[in-house]
Amino acid sequence: MDILSQIMLFTPLDGAAVGLLLFLSVAIGWLIDHPGNRRPSVSVLMMQYRREWMAEMVTRDPRIFDSGVLDGLRQGITFYASACIIAIGSGLALVGNTAPLQGLASDLTLQAADGFALEVKVLLVLGFIANAFLKFVWSHRLFGYCSIMMAAVPNDVTNPECYPRAAQAAEINITAARSYNRGLRSVYFALGALGWLLGPIPLLLSAVTTAAVLLRREFASQSRAIMLNRGGNERVS
Repeated sequence: MDILSQIMLFTPLDGAAVGLLLFLSVAIGWLIDHPGNRRPSVSVLMMQYRREWMAEMVTRDPRIFDSGVLDGLRQGITFYASACIIAIGSGLALVGNTAPLQGLASDLTLQAADGFALEVKVLLVLGFIANAFLKFVWSHRLFGYCSIMMAAVPNDVTNPECYPRAAQAAEINITAARSYNRGLRSVYFALGALGWLLGPIPLLLSAVTTAAVLLRREFASQSRAIMLNRGGNERVS
């Protein structure tokens, strides 16, 4: 089968669905990271809490609690990075042998599934997972930098370097969290990309659903309302 014949396996609706998925993955990320001051996202709200965490660390003695929190964050990232590696290996195995996937796709869609088309669909999923893996690895490294900078904060609170160094650690912490969140969003869209295995319409639906879930959690969730309630004396329904 030549290249033209392979391209003809996909319809304009397939192209539109993939384009929408890619557009939403970029647009949602930009909107979450740059929401404006009127309605901040959960990710942006957490930035201030991270700065306050580092400021509180200066006067906390001992600082074992802070190192424990950071260690927990790094363990979570390690889990996701390991899961991505397993998913990438499994996906590459499917690309090398699409027969099992062809049978499943035929059963679900009630029509024959072409091996090349399935390979392209799996590669789209793997692209999101690979991006997530790279984000998780970088986030893990940045949290390592943050731990070293936290250790460099003087124990003497009268030292003029205390709060400036704590502020630097906070910004590295925020940057690490940003990469972590981007990795998680990439995993979400990888799950959404699985809809293409069923056809372009399911992909359109899964792309919109994924975007809606992310927007709700960042801009309309109960956790966001709790974060906004700085007084802590109002019940959130």
